[in-house]
Amino acid sequence: MASSSSAPGGVLIDLWTRRGRLPLNGPLERASVGRPTLSFVTGLLGLGAAFLLFQFLLTPIALLAQIAMAEGGLSMEAFQNPDRLMASYTQELLVSNSIGQALGLAVPALLAARLHSSEWAAYLRLRGVDGRLLALALVGIVGLQPVTQWLAEVNRALPLPESVRVMEQSQLEMIRSVLQSDLGLVFNITMLALVPGVCEELLFRGYAQRQFERAAGPAGGILLAGGLFGLYHLRPSQALPLTVLGLYMAYLVWRTGSLVPAVLVHIAHNGMAVVGARYAETHPDYSVRALEQTSMPWSLVGLGFVIVGSVLYVMHPFAARIRDAQGGTERSSH
Repeated sequence: MASSSSAPGGVLIDLWTRRGRLPLNGPLERASVGRPTLSFVTGLLGLGAAFLLFQFLLTPIALLAQIAMAEGGLSMEAFQNPDRLMASYTQELLVSNSIGQALGLAVPALLAARLHSSEWAAYLRLRGVDGRLLALALVGIVGLQPVTQWLAEVNRALPLPESVRVMEQSQLEMIRSVLQSDLGLVFNITMLALVPGVCEELLFRGYAQRQFERAAGPAGGILLAGGLFGLYHLRPSQALPLTVLGLYMAYLVWRTGSLVPAVLVHIAHNGMAVVGARYAETHPDYSVRALEQTSMPWSLVGLGFVIVGSVLYVMHPFAARIRDAQGGTERSSH
């Protein structure tokens, strides 16, 4: 049974809430447009607007402000030399990116949810989750690591325009500058794992997935939220592994009724990548590029599939039993 769907009378069926439904009493719900169409359009517009705010407005403004404070005035000289910009303002670049994500991704998701329901937190699935489900989700992301690494190999073998490879090379240079800086592992994990894990999940699995589920059902919502997540990062050579990661997190949110598992999985995934890349950059026999080009043994890929499949096999019925035990009695009385 689906965990959420639209229902007559201005309510959203959500079996993870105590009453089993959420009020749809926000301004956007008063529109005369059909509910599936409205949900699909607002989901896409929410992602698009947040992306533009983050990438092209808030992050550049935050970076300009920080450089202006550092230089004692506004100067565009630093932007004329990307290598100097990355080398001299590594911390400012990371902080600006985090500010852009917080104000451009997370805050719009919170505001958009309020436009649909007065119970905006529940609308975004900001609720607790059973610790056993969290443990299963984290075991799954460990198993998913060799799978996504193998998918990255497959993805890199696909033909891509040279301009795309040049763009991605500049992204790798940025990562290398961060890892070679003296900012510290805790700072890097905060900026590259914690902040994206919270902000991106609020937007993708919190708001957009809810909208896509209302428009196309749980399966459609998971596919759309996962697929668009793979495209959002503008890394064509990583589109396949990012899409699979997005699908896994989207499933977790739908099945557990909570955004928390996806946030923790996202943080864990990025955190492992930061730690692994940091290790590679601090040891002369390795590098970030070599790490990305490493071929994953088939035995580990197969083990990864087994682990992820086992987690999904156990979680699917187990989550439903937990949900029914926690709220079934109260819902049945209404």
